[in-house]
Amino acid sequence: MPTPTTNSTKNARSKETPTFAELGVPSSICDALASRGITAPFDIQAATLVDALAGRDVLGRAPTGSGKTIAFGIPIVAGLPKADPHRPRALILSPTRELADQIRVELSSFSKPVRVGVVYGGVGYGKQIRMMEQGVDVLVACPGRLEDLIERGDVELGAVERVVLDEADRMADMGFMPAVRRIMNRTRDDRQTVLFSATLDGDVAKLTRDYQHNPVRHEVGESTPDITLADHLFWKLDKSERTEVTAQAVTAEWPAIIFCRTRHGCDRLKKQLAKLGVDAVAIHGGRSQNQRTRALDDFTTSRAQALVATDVAARGIHVDGVTLVVHYDPPEDHKTYVHRSGRTARAGAGGVVVSLLTPDQTKDARKMMRRIDLDEPVTAPEIQILRDLASGEPKPERAEPRPEPARQKQGPGKGGANRKKNSRHKNQRNNNNNGHRNGSAKNGTGRSGGPKRSSGQGNNGKPGAKKNNNRSRAGAGASGGQRRR
Repeated sequence: MPTPTTNSTKNARSKETPTFAELGVPSSICDALASRGITAPFDIQAATLVDALAGRDVLGRAPTGSGKTIAFGIPIVAGLPKADPHRPRALILSPTRELADQIRVELSSFSKPVRVGVVYGGVGYGKQIRMMEQGVDVLVACPGRLEDLIERGDVELGAVERVVLDEADRMADMGFMPAVRRIMNRTRDDRQTVLFSATLDGDVAKLTRDYQHNPVRHEVGESTPDITLADHLFWKLDKSERTEVTAQAVTAEWPAIIFCRTRHGCDRLKKQLAKLGVDAVAIHGGRSQNQRTRALDDFTTSRAQALVATDVAARGIHVDGVTLVVHYDPPEDHKTYVHRSGRTARAGAGGVVVSLLTPDQTKDARKMMRRIDLDEPVTAPEIQILRDLASGEPKPERAEPRPEPARQKQGPGKGGANRKKNSRHKNQRNNNNNGHRNGSAKNGTGRSGGPKRSSGQGNNGKPGAKKNNNRSRAGAGASGGQRRR
């Protein structure tokens, strides 16, 4: 049977967007959202809430950062019956640990008295088992750990009446589809199934056909992140220069996410950046969940300027306010470039994407640009261009360094529905960018094309180490502009 399709608004929320109350959201949830400053729904929320609250199966396509968590979170907690121990009434499947925890935090902000719990690998079983013994109404889970708990007898899914499959395309990319199918087969046949994905073809289409019943289809935004909202710089340099140029770029503009190809590369770059005065944390598959949680916590609370990550670890990480992405190692293909670059310039904000290319990588970079309709020159590094592109936004204050050994845990960043709009204007950035590209290099490079020392560097040509963790970012305007969360 053909899937009904609703073509929802493609761009920003329109003036005719109804309120949450008008969409049928219970008053207690409306009040909880309003207390966080969330008063008007994003497009995907306005498009799907009525159908999902009515109990229909929903098939949604929306890009990362569009407010999907609230879109599926409200219907899954509204009017949900209380669960018995070990037998949750609703299930949300997530591809990554970090995303699962962010979903839990988001839902917990408006779900009371509904109990929301999360299970994922990389940590011990004890706390998760005790949680299931006490009873959890909504269980947010990664497929691998959930199957482990099912096999142990700690979780039973026969009472699950509402299921959400979040970022189904990424679960397919990561090889989770067999596990997802086994898990779905354990839930009630008459369950409500809501599926969200950035793409709706391939394995996702098969999943929809097999596990959804006449779903209402809603599509919002582009099928891939609109990376044209960011400014893209392609810098050619020797391999030995990459680390110092990366340090200069992060010093000029942060928060930044830096992508490396390997786990070892992430750890090595983190240490090298520390020597150059840049506070960075690393996330990759070889780190424990506690290490990954702590690193993401430091990054989202501005204790760290940069997050160094592999592609696998970065999947599902949603952090607001990232203003710089650095491709330290080239992406595997054009799709990976789009995914990495989509970490910045989200929800109407601006951002800068820098690719570091050795001479033998420029040909492949130009081929990749043609695949995604980018037409950018490959130039020598010029940090001044980066400063000019980023100059329109106030810089956040650095957070106090984490006290040791005690640590006050901070939650992940807020969901996309309450983001502040970035004040940068795309046209102005393009004018600045074109002006520099058409002229000679001013401050960023010497005659040889290598990075030139700027006023923020030490005597050895490296960025000066920050002695005061409370000062604004290099090149900041008026202080006090806090990082968006």
